Amino acid sequence: MRADVLRIYKSVHTWTGIVSGMALFIAFYAGALTVFKEPLERWASPPAQQAALPLEQAQALIVRTLQAEPAAARDFTLHLHDAENVPGRLSWQVRDPEADDHDARHVRHFVATLDAEGRARAQPAAPTQLGDFIDVLHRVVGLPVDNDPNRWVMGVISALYALALVSGVIVLLPSLVKDFFALRVGPNLKRMWLDAHNVVGLVSLPFHVVMALTAVVFAFHDGIYGLQDRLLHEGRLASAFQRPAATAGAAPRDPAAMRPPAELLAAVRAIAPSFEPTAMQYVQATGPRAAVRVWGQDEHAVAPRARGGFVVVDPYSARVVNHDSLPGQQSTPNVVISSFFALHMASFAGDPVKWMYFVLGLAGAWLFYSGNLLWIESRRKRGAEPPRRTRWMAAGTIGVCLGSVCGISATVAAAKWLPALVDDVGAGHRWLYYAVFFAAIGWAFWRGSARASVQLLWAAAALTAAIPASSLLGVLAPDAGPWASASGAALAVDLTAAVAAALLAWMARATARRVRHGPSPSVWAAPRPETATGPVAAEGVAER
Repeated sequence: MRADVLRIYKSVHTWTGIVSGMALFIAFYAGALTVFKEPLERWASPPAQQAALPLEQAQALIVRTLQAEPAAARDFTLHLHDAENVPGRLSWQVRDPEADDHDARHVRHFVATLDAEGRARAQPAAPTQLGDFIDVLHRVVGLPVDNDPNRWVMGVISALYALALVSGVIVLLPSLVKDFFALRVGPNLKRMWLDAHNVVGLVSLPFHVVMALTAVVFAFHDGIYGLQDRLLHEGRLASAFQRPAATAGAAPRDPAAMRPPAELLAAVRAIAPSFEPTAMQYVQATGPRAAVRVWGQDEHAVAPRARGGFVVVDPYSARVVNHDSLPGQQSTPNVVISSFFALHMASFAGDPVKWMYFVLGLAGAWLFYSGNLLWIESRRKRGAEPPRRTRWMAAGTIGVCLGSVCGISATVAAAKWLPALVDDVGAGHRWLYYAVFFAAIGWAFWRGSARASVQLLWAAAALTAAIPASSLLGVLAPDAGPWASASGAALAVDLTAAVAAALLAWMARATARRVRHGPSPSVWAAPRPETATGPVAAEGVAER
């Protein structure tokens, strides 16, 4: 390939990566944690305060709740498994009609239980907002609200991301065979970082292609559906997925006539023996189009959503109405569509794939971080002070990337404390994260990239270590507010955070050595007299 063409592709790769890199760092780092959203929510939730309700009594709970709270019939969920993050056997939400469908800030949660006399008692619930908050950071590349404009921003960044992938592969093609697994460890740190960047990028290329393409579709799918409806369906696309409308003035159906949940589950088990139900979502339970979506998992099949797949059952006849979203029994077109979701959300093949996506997500975050550092290092000239734009880019990269790590660790560590300190836990997570995030950015510009990189890495290590410390405090002082959970999911969060804190501390020590002994002048070296001699100067010459 001609050298001038390669230079063009290299410029495209560099600038698209720089423009989208910092936002994608946040998306990938938060996305790696979102893979284990449920364990995070279980870690952040107090132990169950209510006795588990046997499934045999669920029918009585449903009937008496709908008699006391008719509005709940629109959409409520019967949870089949007890866990710390499940506030009660039966729950429902009330959403602000003016809010965006994806914006959960204005959603109110309620649960219903049976008292000693067998009467239904509805009460507000405050489930943890930790998993949802980190998921929002992932979905809209660090922006605070999951709404249409922010998803469009995410779509544009994802498109730039795809362009960076294509151009990066073209740039590497001439030397692909020779340099594919070349990792030259030595005094030339720039060469070593470039080799590592190329190896990680090429090895994880299929993963990144899937992430880029699916993210663009997720960002603009509402517009795609709207255009399809206008051009092909003459505005009747939505009606194609609806059951016949109810007769005007029809009386509500009696919930006591519904079949018991155990009978509905038996109907599902008859057609899908390997399907493991986790929840039953009742929709329009007292209306003529009543339906129950039985959600669950099948590790041997592709699931259309992160929470699994579902089969639709008629609650009054126990007849299976639809299984187009049932893992293992989807039609070919549905499998193709579900594969986009499954490949993005790791909703297939169980925990091994989740751990693989966790590692790939963190590796992806490092890829964007290292790309910016390589661009900054390429601007260093021997004996010359770095230009202002290079210093700003270095400070911005350090502040945004390490600030997001600090902010996420801080809001996770505080998750067990916030319910006792603030009325709106979701707002508490947002304020805490962005306070730490913008403070880190300000610190990076004030102290400079070299000093700030060390200090923010130590801050990230300390805040990450505070996550298991919160659990430890729950053991030592259970009356202080935080709590400890004996579940395997919660213990895994503590152990993972402890390992992450140790790795961040190691990175801080290594970065400190680079700042003290690296070549100067550089944005990555502490200011030193220009007459420095001896080992420091010698190391700088060797690295150049």
